[in-house]
Amino acid sequence: MIKELLHIKVGFQSVLLGLLIFTTGCSGDIKNYKEVSQNLPIFPDYAGITLPPNIAPLNFTIHAKAEKYSVKISAEIGKPILISSADGNIIIPINQWKTLLGQNRGKSIQVDLFLKKEGQWLKYNTITNHIALDSIDPYLVYRLIEPGYETWNKMGIYQRCLENYNESPVMINEMSDGNCMNCHSFSQNNHNTMLFHVRAKHGGTIIMRNGKITKVDTKTDSTLSAGVYPAWHPGGRYVAFSVNRIVQSFHAIPDRKIEVVDTLSDLILYDAETNKVFNHKSISSANSYETFPTWSPDGKFLYFCSAKFQLYKDYQQIKYDLLRVSFDTATESFGTVDTVINASSDNYSISFPRISPNGEYLMYTRSRYGNFTIWHDDSDLFLLNLKSGEISKPDINSDKSESYHNWSSSSRWLVFSSRRIDGHYTRPYFTYIDSLGKVHKPFLLPQKNPEFYVHFLKSYNIPEMVTSKIPLDPRKLEKIVKSEAQKASFEKKL
Repeated sequence: MIKELLHIKVGFQSVLLGLLIFTTGCSGDIKNYKEVSQNLPIFPDYAGITLPPNIAPLNFTIHAKAEKYSVKISAEIGKPILISSADGNIIIPINQWKTLLGQNRGKSIQVDLFLKKEGQWLKYNTITNHIALDSIDPYLVYRLIEPGYETWNKMGIYQRCLENYNESPVMINEMSDGNCMNCHSFSQNNHNTMLFHVRAKHGGTIIMRNGKITKVDTKTDSTLSAGVYPAWHPGGRYVAFSVNRIVQSFHAIPDRKIEVVDTLSDLILYDAETNKVFNHKSISSANSYETFPTWSPDGKFLYFCSAKFQLYKDYQQIKYDLLRVSFDTATESFGTVDTVINASSDNYSISFPRISPNGEYLMYTRSRYGNFTIWHDDSDLFLLNLKSGEISKPDINSDKSESYHNWSSSSRWLVFSSRRIDGHYTRPYFTYIDSLGKVHKPFLLPQKNPEFYVHFLKSYNIPEMVTSKIPLDPRKLEKIVKSEAQKASFEKKL
């Protein structure tokens, strides 16, 4: 008798559990509704985009008042994701999201939005997004810093897994007596070959290469400064640096804040194997400002920006062209300089040239003058087809500053910095460039909390995609950062 009662009790619990699972699974699957031909405002704007099949859930907020909110995310293959919300914040279950995206690579995904008002469910226009076949590099590296130019307090270089929301510090200045660190850079999206600068106290450049971490001082008696803007040669041995003498000035005009201007600027080459620095007349002219180096994927050409010398008071007349010079690794010699884009003749200036790893495209930032375009609302991204020579302005720009950008290892994804939301905070956006060269609508880095960007008061600086997690943390780096830097030697090459 006792056994029979136990069987009945267990059976009843199983039925009850089944009912609970069924009820939960159907939550948000609205059957009776009235259709409204209207787009619902959501933030971030994740409508009409192309997304990677390995991206974290694109959580968002519905900006409309209602009693209840319901969302159905579905695709051709697999079970739909059903979400209910009382406040308009839509948080997508990560496992269901990963399954749905994985099952529908190369297909579309639909997002149905429902609002309950005065007891009636209303269905608004469906959002349709496309899932690309191409995955994105799984990690994004960036510096987090206050956006103000007057002062800063805490800063750090962080890495974020794009497949979820996990963020971890690579180095934070709390571990290095509160100094500045900047200009992190990688060789071909390789997480094992990187560098970043430490400024002021404990100054030097931290280089990780072939499993070894060193701290070097690239300033010599024959160079203007220590290395500033870096570019790794694809071979992972050489780094091209700009060396700059920079002046900052501040505007008294509300919509213009700061100018950062080169008064002197050259390029140097650093050999990470011999700890030597050398320059060449083709990349260090006394009559020009050379800056922002970048290499062709085959390592045979160094691209850089160059402007003719101007007096500081005429800083608005400083306009950078895009040049390139051949390079021979066997002899460590440079060839003749060619002009790639003569922007100054059209009264524009170029900065941040970046070439896709497949060698097909070069993305750059164009503005009216100068090269520190983060403070210029007129700065936009342009795309140069390196095969045809055609220049286009992709439809990813805004009326605010678009500045730093870089490619994924597949050449299909590009991350760029934008201040489009409020004009003050720089945030990372991703865009897909398909095999036909079409640049798709960009989307903002997803966060677990849909209201994250409303409350987060730091800028994302120099976003870089890498193929795996960097095997570093502040505890490993603290001792190296605080150690004395190895002094580089100078070798002049003509």
